Amino acid sequence: MSAAEPDLGPEPRQPKVSVVIPAYNEGEHIVPVLDRLFDAVQLPCEVLVVVDTPEDSTLPVIEKYAAAEPRLKALVNTYGRGPANAIRFGIDAARSPAAVVTMADGCDDPRQIDDLARLVERGVAVAAASRYMAGGQQVGGPLLKSLMSGTAGRSLAWFARVGTRDATNSFKAYSTEFVREVGIDSRDGFEIGIELAAKARRLRRPIAEIPTIWLDRAEGDSHFQLRRWLPKYLRWYRFAFGPPLTVDQVRAKSRQD
Repeated sequence: MSAAEPDLGPEPRQPKVSVVIPAYNEGEHIVPVLDRLFDAVQLPCEVLVVVDTPEDSTLPVIEKYAAAEPRLKALVNTYGRGPANAIRFGIDAARSPAAVVTMADGCDDPRQIDDLARLVERGVAVAAASRYMAGGQQVGGPLLKSLMSGTAGRSLAWFARVGTRDATNSFKAYSTEFVREVGIDSRDGFEIGIELAAKARRLRRPIAEIPTIWLDRAEGDSHFQLRRWLPKYLRWYRFAFGPPLTVDQVRAKSRQD
């Protein structure tokens, strides 16, 4: 290095996992979630917290945290409001081969992010953290929501052979190459998890799962809208059943259904 060249320090490591966190007015509640995440994840990573507007109360908290944590980035979603659009935006911005979607409410176990990403590294299209397999558990949360997601997950595993007993869980890792190949059609809630599992199944791409223990959020309010989003889940539930398709057929059919 010549005397005229500034020392910029070591080059940032290429991330092996991009952690995408959709957030909506979490404010300071997101700080302990980030603390646990950065303590748990050992792989080179980038953490993308995606909000819908510059006025979101999460944004200044993330920007302050990121001043001391270069792996953290705040993104303002330009695809439209709602968690589906925030997740789409985050995955599109991901720089790594594996994108793990996790929630801002602390319900997911960040110690499993590395394991999920490594499954993608080994060749699966979708790696799910499963509440409904042996060793998994859901602690707290609305009883009706739990009953419906458990029934949907187990029936998709048994009858559609989707490859996970928890297709509805948002806590999943995706091959970013696979996602960009098939696209994301969801535009509303958290139905992306079941959409991409259903698309992987119709393409006969590998899906894997590991057990997880989901804990209901301790602080803040849930923004899950069961009545509004249920028809979206049912659409992708039905899509999971059927003969193998090509990528072009998946893209065409998913737009028709």
